[in-house]
Amino acid sequence: MRPAKDSSVILGPLAIALLSAALFGAATPASKWLLGALTPLQLAGLLYLGAALGVAPAVLRARSLALPRESRGRWLLFGVVALGGGLAPVLLLLGLRLASAASVALWLNLELAATALLGALWFHDRLGAAGWLGAGIALGAGVVLSSGEGAAGLAAGALVAAACLCWAFDNHFSALIDGVPAATTTFWKGTAAGLTNLALGVLLAPFEAPALHVAVALAAGALCYGASIVLYVNAAQALGATRAQVAFASAPLFGVGLAALWLGEPLTVTQLAAAAALALSVALVLRDRHGHLHSHDAIAHVHWHRHDDGHHLHAHPDLPAAEAHAHWHVHEPLAHAHAHWPDLHHRHPHGEKT
Repeated sequence: MRPAKDSSVILGPLAIALLSAALFGAATPASKWLLGALTPLQLAGLLYLGAALGVAPAVLRARSLALPRESRGRWLLFGVVALGGGLAPVLLLLGLRLASAASVALWLNLELAATALLGALWFHDRLGAAGWLGAGIALGAGVVLSSGEGAAGLAAGALVAAACLCWAFDNHFSALIDGVPAATTTFWKGTAAGLTNLALGVLLAPFEAPALHVAVALAAGALCYGASIVLYVNAAQALGATRAQVAFASAPLFGVGLAALWLGEPLTVTQLAAAAALALSVALVLRDRHGHLHSHDAIAHVHWHRHDDGHHLHAHPDLPAAEAHAHWHVHEPLAHAHAHWPDLHHRHPHGEKT
């Protein structure tokens, strides 16, 4: 059976990734304001605790606090917590103290280049010529922005680049965690990383933030990290980490706009040129797909899916094929050829015939 060609199979996850990007983009100008009363460690802790609180009702309602069943999944979750929830936000906030929110927002597109590079090297996330060109444009735009900010900009750019590398690993690890809903992954990530960073922040500096700043930090965490992460993970499992990251790369554009409206930061010609280049990079990588004969082994897992994609062949009485839902299900062995992205079902190597 060939997968359906209905464009809505892709447009749904793409819209989810764009909504995730809009929420995450708002985090940069909000964090710039919050850093006036909180240290980077304290703010990173509150943001991710807010993320955990934001998804807690959904997790508790679904009674889905269980960790991944296999040891591989638990190690992937540990990597998500340590790199994506623990180290990356601290590095980002350290960079944000040195540069404008608009520039930092645009630098975050280095995450796209890092995700693409790691995907090609280690995660069977193949990119063609258009994809590599798009990733290269994103990297070049980040370099141009760094040079325009002076010495402090170079230091800030390096910190944000390191954060993006951590989040690139997080992106691939999250896309590969099987059998655990995205909200559960986000809950453990926010709880473990948030408590750790907040405890370190309180130990290393006095906690003197007003109640308003604490409340705003938790609320920003719930929306900009909690809801955003859940949406992103669902999109990454449908599109693959690199393609989902390309759509997510629109987050800096939202961040730049909010930095100008909320913080009153002026937009420079360099920033506008970088924004145009980043938009081009998104379009190029989204064009990059490939098709060939490949096989799927038998597997059992849980994730959001539809029944018009040619892979989920189990039946549900009275459920429309195009309706997305999640539950534990089994895939029988299957071999077919079609155009595809490296989603949860297409992580095969390309150095050999598969």
